[in-house]
Amino acid sequence: MERLLASMPFFSDLSADDRATLAETLQQRTSARGDIIFREGERGDTVYLVVEGKVKITTGGSGNRENLLAILGPGDVFGELTLFDPSPRTATATALTELRYASLSHDQLRAWLQTRPDVAGMLLAVLARRLRRTNQSMADLVFTDVPGRVAKALLELSERFGAPAGVGIRVEHGLTQEELAQLVGASRETVNKALADFATRGWLRLESRAVVLLDRDRLARRAR
Repeated sequence: MERLLASMPFFSDLSADDRATLAETLQQRTSARGDIIFREGERGDTVYLVVEGKVKITTGGSGNRENLLAILGPGDVFGELTLFDPSPRTATATALTELRYASLSHDQLRAWLQTRPDVAGMLLAVLARRLRRTNQSMADLVFTDVPGRVAKALLELSERFGAPAGVGIRVEHGLTQEELAQLVGASRETVNKALADFATRGWLRLESRAVVLLDRDRLARRAR
């Protein structure tokens, strides 16, 4: 756990002793794919840290459809919004894969942050980046067509979760076709059509809940 904290931007500048103290305070947990960590509308009093696996953050949409806001992986913090605004949760967090994570109550974290205001500022920077990403996603929905949004989403996922695989980059995103469609704000049929077109052009190869990007340059041009 200390090694993970050392790799995170807003904990990496802490002393080894401070990281050790924080690591001892964190409560480690595990969840299976599909387990709900917390639900939209619930009162929140805990901050979470992904240790291994992936978490999806969603909000309810029209009908039974969900809006997929983000995919988080090792080193990411989630559930921190209620630390600064003690209102009900604004989203649902669900284990996208087998998940190992740690938790810390707001009371514990606030007491710890009182003597480390620089870390509090870094947490606010995380919130600012997420707000910026939300604004960009809204702009993409207006100005970018579905194939462009699919290409951009795959490239962003590759930056987070990609690994070299021969001549390409393999991205184990863990998403179903419906979840990928939710991520780009489109229908599953339209997203599948875009993926099939990219595969036919030789830009990628589709696998079960994964994709191998074979031509990042062409995907990047399509994402513009």
